[in-house]
Amino acid sequence: MKTIDIDDELYQYIASNTKFIGESASDILRRLLSFDELVANSKLAIKKDVQPANDVKTKKSKPAVENVKLAETKTKSVEKTPAAKPEKIAAGQNIFDLINKEELATQKGAVGRFLLILSNMHRVHSQQFDSVLDIQGRDRLYFANAELDLLEAGSSTKPKQIPNSEFWVITNSNTTRKKRMLTDVANVLGYSKTDAERIRDLL
Repeated sequence: MKTIDIDDELYQYIASNTKFIGESASDILRRLLSFDELVANSKLAIKKDVQPANDVKTKKSKPAVENVKLAETKTKSVEKTPAAKPEKIAAGQNIFDLINKEELATQKGAVGRFLLILSNMHRVHSQQFDSVLDIQGRDRLYFANAELDLLEAGSSTKPKQIPNSEFWVITNSNTTRKKRMLTDVANVLGYSKTDAERIRDLL
């Protein structure tokens, strides 16, 4: 097996097309490129091109360029759904201006409230939100730029994308752990101890 280097944007694209837990990057690329189908078609074309020795007419095999163009066409048909752009917030607004208990009450359980709080924190602190990537457990990642990173870092992490952001977070932790994660996020974003507790208690 060969190792190749790819940029972060391409890696995120591959990760966003994961169909099931444990699907390797190689399998994802094979599916996106319809690679197995291309190989099968290529072998079939080669068989058709082989003529008997006494046959005066010979067929030319299709140029490899055509197969490449076919692969490119199939790849282009798979479009990535971009993350929605966050709404602009007014100058001076903070997390407590953007979120309220009524809105939280409409969310689906603790996971829904957890993602809503993180989404609004990202809106307020979009420039420094990547500092949350340093928040980790003893043996697992909590945040990442791609779903695949969290899937590979542990089993049953149930990663979900933080709404209106390019960040992903694990959601299989209990409510106590989620509150601790929110406190850690508030701390790295520069909130006071009192405000960090207020954010935690929103959950």
